[in-house]
Amino acid sequence: MGVTLTKAAQWTSSGTGKLELTPMNESLLKEVLRSVEQLFSRHPQESKHVFEEPLQWSTTLVASDFKTDYDISEFNVQSNEKDSEGQPLLRLSPPTVYVRSFSQLSKLLHLAADKKLEEARTCLEENRDAVVKILGPRFADILEREDTQTDPVDEDTSEDSEVKVKLFRLLQNMDQQLLSKLLEEISEHVRLDPAAANSDVESLKQFCRGGDGRLLKSVRYTSDYEFSNGCRAPPWRQVHGEICYLIIEPCDTEDLHITCSTGGVYLNAPSPAPIGRGECYAACNIIIMVGRTDLHIIAYTTLTAVGKVEENNPGREKSGKKKQATGAKGKLKAEFSLSSLPGRMTPQKSKTLAGAMELSSDSSTEDEDEEELSERRLQIQIEQSPDYWLIYKLVKFLKRGDQTATVLCLCAMLDLNLMQEGCQLDIWDIGGVEVLLNLLDSDEVKCQTILDMDGLQSIVKILDRPYKDLKALAAETIANVARFRKARTTVRRCGGIEKLVKLLDCLPTLANMSPNQEKDVEVAHCGVLALWSCSKCNRNKEAIRVAGGIPLLGRLLRSPDVNMLIPVVGTLQECASEECYRIAIKNEDMIKDLVQNLSSDNNELQMHCASAIFKCAEDKETSDLVRKYNGLEPLVLLLGKAEDKKLLAAATGAIWKCSICMKNVAKFQEHKALESLISLLTDQPIDVLINVVGAIGEFAKVAANRGIIRKCKGINPLINLLTETNQALLVNVTKTVGACAIDRDNMAVISQLDGVRFVWSLLKNSSTEVQSSAAWALCPCIENAKSTNIEVLASICAAISKIAKNKENLAVLTDHDVVPLLAKLTNTTDERLCLHLAEAIGHCCMWEGNKASFGEAGVVAPLVDYLKSNNSAVHYHTTMALYQLSKDPNNCITMNEKGVVKPLILIMGSDDEKLQEAAAGCVRNIRLQALAGKIPPPKKISIGTAKRCGKGL
Repeated sequence: MGVTLTKAAQWTSSGTGKLELTPMNESLLKEVLRSVEQLFSRHPQESKHVFEEPLQWSTTLVASDFKTDYDISEFNVQSNEKDSEGQPLLRLSPPTVYVRSFSQLSKLLHLAADKKLEEARTCLEENRDAVVKILGPRFADILEREDTQTDPVDEDTSEDSEVKVKLFRLLQNMDQQLLSKLLEEISEHVRLDPAAANSDVESLKQFCRGGDGRLLKSVRYTSDYEFSNGCRAPPWRQVHGEICYLIIEPCDTEDLHITCSTGGVYLNAPSPAPIGRGECYAACNIIIMVGRTDLHIIAYTTLTAVGKVEENNPGREKSGKKKQATGAKGKLKAEFSLSSLPGRMTPQKSKTLAGAMELSSDSSTEDEDEEELSERRLQIQIEQSPDYWLIYKLVKFLKRGDQTATVLCLCAMLDLNLMQEGCQLDIWDIGGVEVLLNLLDSDEVKCQTILDMDGLQSIVKILDRPYKDLKALAAETIANVARFRKARTTVRRCGGIEKLVKLLDCLPTLANMSPNQEKDVEVAHCGVLALWSCSKCNRNKEAIRVAGGIPLLGRLLRSPDVNMLIPVVGTLQECASEECYRIAIKNEDMIKDLVQNLSSDNNELQMHCASAIFKCAEDKETSDLVRKYNGLEPLVLLLGKAEDKKLLAAATGAIWKCSICMKNVAKFQEHKALESLISLLTDQPIDVLINVVGAIGEFAKVAANRGIIRKCKGINPLINLLTETNQALLVNVTKTVGACAIDRDNMAVISQLDGVRFVWSLLKNSSTEVQSSAAWALCPCIENAKSTNIEVLASICAAISKIAKNKENLAVLTDHDVVPLLAKLTNTTDERLCLHLAEAIGHCCMWEGNKASFGEAGVVAPLVDYLKSNNSAVHYHTTMALYQLSKDPNNCITMNEKGVVKPLILIMGSDDEKLQEAAAGCVRNIRLQALAGKIPPPKKISIGTAKRCGKGL
């Protein structure tokens, strides 16, 4: 109900949050009233569902307006209908009314009679987050992002979840109906005119240039005569709204005949049959949206080099209609999204503009400044993205359109491949970045204006003035303007960083300050606010350090004023992504102050302190300082504030990095940190889960803690996380599962939950780091596979053989003692285990030094016995393993003593060439050692046998 109104209705720009008095808004309000009444009459059970929080607003109703079913006491009113705790579902305390169900909302609107439209308006104005109050933040998030793939059943596990889910779906349908109503309203007011049509035709002609690389051969009018009103259609057709007629000649398909009218753009059908509005036709290198659109869109094109269509999308149809999606979102996509059209071209692959950001950090560090991007574009010569023309049109309408047009353009822009560098740079070149930034906040427009008019340079100069009030105001203005990347660059280039750092030179901890000293502290506060905004750029971080900002920030960190501390710690945690700052924070003894502020009553300050510790505590000395200053217990206490996800992410991150030190782990356990962490393994954001699992993995290195993880039922959720897709999370989960598997009882649970198979499946992950951590996790599984379960042993050995094919994975396996673990299993007679074990040993021999290590571990003699098996697969893998082992001289001596030559000679007669070569190679290596006098020569064989068996002898 509130989603469409919040995003698409017409709100006042004065900041009062009022709905404008427009016909469109009035129509939408009536639609809302109708939907609420239908919900009450058609779905009585769902309408009685109690809201998460009451809707409250200033009502025009008084106690006398309420009749039966209400308890009236003077001016106050309570409904007789109550929730499970005995609280009324409607309460009136003039002038405020509190409503907690749709049934009561419908009854109240009915009582309002002719005032119900005004009641609905006020309700929606004062409850902009209505869906959050009705369903809670999780369901509201799904509704707002229009995620049709998410199953809301998983979002709630309470007893009334079924009713809640049904209500969610009803609201989803209601939202779609409202959006459809919106599109119907605006479609009645938007018309295409001759000037706009002519402008778009001229734009299309650009694609006729470029010689052989052009996309279109020609774009021409069917008539050269232009009437005084700008139309080219005959007068008797102009009365029907027609403007002109075009013939577009693509390079790779038949001509397209187009009609431009006030109602939109139409592709003339090959037959006399009329063309339905809103349908899309595609032709190889040009896509034309047919029918009237709601944003004057005349012709969108996707630009792909001629001849690349089949290469990029061989199965694509060359022309035809695409069935439109149902519902409001489907209508938007059909009318605005080229990605949904059948002629969509596959974009060229390119590097993304933004590099990988540090995981589990909420700081927004910029890796490159704007001037670097400009140089970079010149260097790499990126081609126009396939969506260039669509971007151009969208940005144009973002600049010129009203609020409704802006919303719809943004919806269309979401369908672009915004992670493609060419797409990002196209938006930048066209001027779309400034437009998008201006949309962030009404105040941002003023900031952008300041920047565009070179006002920032003048403001920076004011920082040198002797007037403290003026300097404080200038610094605060810079703090607001520097939310833009370009502004941050400008501040640095005109020397603003050094001037801002000078403002920090004050004594904020004095007990009795003079008015002049208080003014200095105020100036410092504004200065650090500006530095906080500027610190999101790496070059600015370095400039702050060079200007001597670190010790001054350290001094301000001792301030008793929370308003000062928040930007100071915010700046420090932002800069702590750089090693020089992490060293300085440790050396300047700032850890003590950060730990002290962990106990603040301000959540934001706690979050920034924990985040700074998170970034610094991987250093052992820093981690020891956190323990020394008694910072571990406050971090554990922060886990109790699970409703604040940013704070929770920072706290769990700090615990993770501090728990790398085993002394800290012991101290954490005095406060039951592990139990608290295990309780956070479900229903948390990814950044929290990454940190929680990382911390549990460190705790699991202590034997006693592995038992706690099992007893607190932590293994099950850990195994469930193995199916996630986030690579950082998978790295931590596999390491943690591997650490837990060291405990035999834990290993039994892991096996029962099919955990080994899940870990095994991660060997196919595209990340080598995930592959390596998965390989590490399998090592303790092998070590604890002393049970008689041959299936488990064989499966693990099969996994090792696959892992070891990758050199990096093999290095990890070797570092974690895979050789002795495999050697312990060789004394077996089970053929399935023999097969996979021999295969694993053969692949592990590819790492330098493992051949000799296997020999020392006593692997060679049992492997020779495997050749007595009647299983050809066992013969194959055993021979391959023996060939690799024979490259070590000492192993050749053992093989000769065990009589390996004779069975190998027989194997040399196999039809499998690889098997022949391996057997012959092994015999050859033994003979070379015999010729060198290190072992007795093997028994001679006949010439016929040699010829038959052959290679390598």
